[in-house]
Amino acid sequence: MRIGDKTLEGKTALVTGAGSGIGKATAKLLAYCGAKVALLGLEMDRLENVLGEMGGEEAGHFFISADVGVEGEMIAAFKDVAERWDHLNILVANAGINGVWAPLDELKVEEWDHTIATNLRGTFLSLKFALPLLKAAHGASVTVVSSINGNRVFSNTGATAYACSKAAQVAFTKMTALELAKDKVRVNVVCPGAIETKIDESTERRDLSGLHLPVEFPEGDVPLTGGTPGTSGQVAQLIWFLSCDAANHITGTEVYIEGGQSLLQG
Repeated sequence: MRIGDKTLEGKTALVTGAGSGIGKATAKLLAYCGAKVALLGLEMDRLENVLGEMGGEEAGHFFISADVGVEGEMIAAFKDVAERWDHLNILVANAGINGVWAPLDELKVEEWDHTIATNLRGTFLSLKFALPLLKAAHGASVTVVSSINGNRVFSNTGATAYACSKAAQVAFTKMTALELAKDKVRVNVVCPGAIETKIDESTERRDLSGLHLPVEFPEGDVPLTGGTPGTSGQVAQLIWFLSCDAANHITGTEVYIEGGQSLLQG
């Protein structure tokens, strides 16, 4: 089995956070492998650009602008999907934010709530409202995009809300994998380390000076690459594999894709 061999021909897929980074790379790869892909995200101009790079609606793809953390918007989004497709083979719950990284006594309640709402509530709403379509596929794959933070790495002091949301995504995956096994819906989670995306640009780091305990790493904190971060494309390839029939006996599993970073940094 090789990427590009139309391994997903005839499949339907929905990717959240599809306007950039891992979501964009995943959506494009799934489309390249033959799937029809629904792009879900907040920024319409980004979604339009990605859609164009995938061949547009003529190729069977489309986009939906919605906030994954807002129930009404997600209900409307999946109503749109159901009007186009009678089933969904692949769901990639990727949308997420780093949010605010700050000392606990300075982290505002609304900042905590916003991170949890996007990362954890967004994952819950995505799977909850996709479920009728996933069950109708009689064999579906769900991949949640979590992180090494909160699961293997706890040294990013100040990233408390983010780490908690990411740890909870792993628990959510295991709970739902067992619950949905009878419906032939597989649920897995990928945990990337340092990946070249733009998520850091929207991260607010506040008053972190002196908060970290002193730690010295060897040169480069990604052992496999000597410090070079991974790419969105590498994560997309992992998600592609988990979405394929070749992974049809894998469920409830977290897969780390971080070049050994978390083993050194945790």
